[in-house]
Amino acid sequence: MLSSFALSPVLNAAKTDVGALPDLGRVPAAEVAVTTKTEAPSPTATEPSVPADDESETATAQPSRTSRKPTSKPATADPTAPATAKPTAAATTTRPTTTTEDGWTVTTSDDGVKTYVKTFTTDGGRAVIKMISDGTVYLVTATPADGYTVEKNGSDVNLAVYFNETGHSFIIHAQWFNGAPFVEVSEVGE
Repeated sequence: MLSSFALSPVLNAAKTDVGALPDLGRVPAAEVAVTTKTEAPSPTATEPSVPADDESETATAQPSRTSRKPTSKPATADPTAPATAKPTAAATTTRPTTTTEDGWTVTTSDDGVKTYVKTFTTDGGRAVIKMISDGTVYLVTATPADGYTVEKNGSDVNLAVYFNETGHSFIIHAQWFNGAPFVEVSEVGE
């Protein structure tokens, strides 16, 4: 009873439409095993299958409910569909343009949104800041130097990263200001 209760959230999250296969690239390995083992059979799978004269046995074979291994040939929803899909216009996107502005690596997307990334190094540590032209500020990573601790304060539009040791701090303050990224590095104490 406990095992079925514990698996209940996993089973509910892994439900798919009848005949649809889960995207194995997005399902964790533990859920894949549960999904393939417990998926409800399609309505046609409950009826006995009789192979047609022109169909092979593997094309009409149904997976066993007790089998843990996938069949050598997975079932498809539409056997007349082509084996490979042609790329669509949405799949063929261009790579964003990358430039450098005032030491920032700037990437411009197709819709004109710019993303700025820069590393700031102090004696107290190193921080990588990312800003987007809509005014959003992100801390990508912060690594304190030996003997220092790191602290992040602020919001998504006004960020401060502190590298602290007793009586001494380095502060990296970042915000979007007048249409451009603005960062000030300060040292407080000795």
